[in-house]
Amino acid sequence: MSDLFARPQYIDQLVSFRDKKLIKVVTGIRRCGKSTLFDLYEEYMKSQNVNEKQIIRLNLEYPEYHDLQSYMQLYNYVKERLQKDCMNYIFIDEVQTVPEFQKAIDGLFVCKNCDVYITGSNAHILSGDLATLLSGRYVEIKMLPLSFNEYITAVGGQSDLIVKYRDYLENSSFPYALELSKKKDIRAYLGGIFDSVILKDIVSRKRISDVTTLQNIARFAFDNIGNLTSATKIANTLISGGRKISVHTVESYLEALTESFVLYKVGRYDVKGKQQLITGSKYYLPDIGLRYYLLGSKKADMGHILENVVYLELLRRGYEIFVGKVGSAEVDFIAIGENGVEYYQVAYTVEGGQTDGNGKTILERELAPLNAIRDHNKKLLLTMDFTPSTSHNGIRQINALDWLLDEFAS
Repeated sequence: MSDLFARPQYIDQLVSFRDKKLIKVVTGIRRCGKSTLFDLYEEYMKSQNVNEKQIIRLNLEYPEYHDLQSYMQLYNYVKERLQKDCMNYIFIDEVQTVPEFQKAIDGLFVCKNCDVYITGSNAHILSGDLATLLSGRYVEIKMLPLSFNEYITAVGGQSDLIVKYRDYLENSSFPYALELSKKKDIRAYLGGIFDSVILKDIVSRKRISDVTTLQNIARFAFDNIGNLTSATKIANTLISGGRKISVHTVESYLEALTESFVLYKVGRYDVKGKQQLITGSKYYLPDIGLRYYLLGSKKADMGHILENVVYLELLRRGYEIFVGKVGSAEVDFIAIGENGVEYYQVAYTVEGGQTDGNGKTILERELAPLNAIRDHNKKLLLTMDFTPSTSHNGIRQINALDWLLDEFAS
């Protein structure tokens, strides 16, 4: 695979905002491809006859830029390199490494001949001072590792999809992992990502001294993707294992993990009451390979793994996502998009005819929450069963891999 594997979904977003008076902020976990996206976009602009001198590119993690220790130094460095009487395209990677960087970005933004693009590996850059100073003047492009569709495009062909889906999970969806053929090399690479996020993006920024507890909280969350989880539950588990920790500390560590895109938090929504709920959330990962790295060969609930993959795909497609509550039942995802509300139920399989403790088959159990919703919005049941697309009283049952490959995206 080429180092510059095309990411058209993200390139198209950058192109659509080119020369618009908005700061383009690309966020996402380390190594998901943000810097490579800028490389690809530079190539595109040069193909559009943009002169190389109009492009100013800095990656603030590179040693040659470590002297830029203040926002004024950053601002002056870029300002001195601006070309007159033409548009300048400014790309700054990992901008959060410079204290008060938002003041430099604001100064460049107000220049009439500057089109500004920045990346950050921490959601904190879009909170606090930046959100206040640049309110209404930036657009966020949320970047993720490779989708299953992108992965299939990279490895070639659509045969043996089940095998490729397993490889996608175990070998990671981070783009560079496709360059590595040995399991031990992939594991070492994922370890480097995890350690750099923990040490650079969390421990140093949050001044955390108890790294072991932070890792234990991450391990708990990784082991419980798709389950309703609370800081109280995690604290009680750690306390029962002999560690002293407060609920407040767990909440702080979970927040740090979500800010660094190691975890994604999904809140709950009461469908009948039409309101967001304060209690109970679920957590998902940006890459299942990280779970295999941290937990090893520990048996995974493949239904929850699939749920995680579906969640990430809904994010890529631009939905706002909640876990749905329908009375005492649960809908895996309420997805709110441009065309309204959609409901998703995810199960690895609904075949076999087995019944639960209430005498319901797996299919009946999965359909029940969707049938309890009385509106006429789109309802989907996604499974890994290779059966033709089927309708159950208006609820479409679709093979999840087909859906991930966009065959049933609309």
